[in-house]
Amino acid sequence: MSNRRDFLKSASLLTAGGLLAGKAQAMPVSAMQAAPVTTANKALGLQIYSLFNELYDDLPKRLAELKDMGYINLELAGYNSGKIGQVDMMEFKKMAEDAGLKLVSSHVNPPGNSPQEFFLMNYTRDQLPRVKEFWKAAADDHAKLGCKYLLQPMMPTVKNHDDAALIGEFFNEAGKICKEAGLQYGYHDHNWEFKKVATEEQIKKAHPFMEPGDPIEDLFIANTDPSLVIFELDVYWTVRGGADPLEYMQKYPDRIRVLHIKDRAVLGQSGLLNFQNIFNQMYANGIQDYFVELEKMPDGRSQMVGIKECADYLQNAPFVK
Repeated sequence: MSNRRDFLKSASLLTAGGLLAGKAQAMPVSAMQAAPVTTANKALGLQIYSLFNELYDDLPKRLAELKDMGYINLELAGYNSGKIGQVDMMEFKKMAEDAGLKLVSSHVNPPGNSPQEFFLMNYTRDQLPRVKEFWKAAADDHAKLGCKYLLQPMMPTVKNHDDAALIGEFFNEAGKICKEAGLQYGYHDHNWEFKKVATEEQIKKAHPFMEPGDPIEDLFIANTDPSLVIFELDVYWTVRGGADPLEYMQKYPDRIRVLHIKDRAVLGQSGLLNFQNIFNQMYANGIQDYFVELEKMPDGRSQMVGIKECADYLQNAPFVK
């Protein structure tokens, strides 16, 4: 599914929160689904990418509708030089607050070196000054919005351990800049981060029936300062990468501090994820913030309909507080 990249290009946006790529692999243990049985009034989070252009056909109305569904916290997408989508960021903030919504997080990528490079893919040390200037501007703008998190959602090119180490340096620098602005910098995965890269030594010593190397996600975590960089785990993309979100939350309880609650489409309908186990682990880890994200609805219905069904699922789930 390439709708995310195409949509963001057509909307002149710089950021993204999910892009379907690769084939489904064997699903981990957290793949069986429990059915909700009760209702509650809960404060939900939403990644606004989920609505595509539907959000902007009548922004104040759409924001009010989100509040009525139970969404309280928003994660932004589409930041570009002081705008969210095509809307001045402070105007967007006012409309959100008028609707009773809070801007908590934002997905932002450093831009590429040319109009053809959607976001910066190939990191080299000489690009660090330009990237730092970008993060300074982005952090200043998002501090004005009152955001808590500034999260990078698209993976740069990683072919080996050295690439991952250099990217870790960039992430740490972004973390320093965000921390000075009163924000928390972090990284959001898709499925690609669970691919392994191996050193020559790891390849030589590998068991013949085992894939050698380290998952890129683990290398990013190992190469970043815990005081500067957190991670937003997308539970669906983690599963699509062949990993188990529960295992990652258990392995890195102090690094994974935000979740994307996501399914193939509407939450709970695919049977791929056990959201009860995921939420239980989230609460056990003390994670306070999560955001629903929805890719393009596969049946032609509107994104607002899908977002409402996701909200209903969570409102009716007894395991969601």
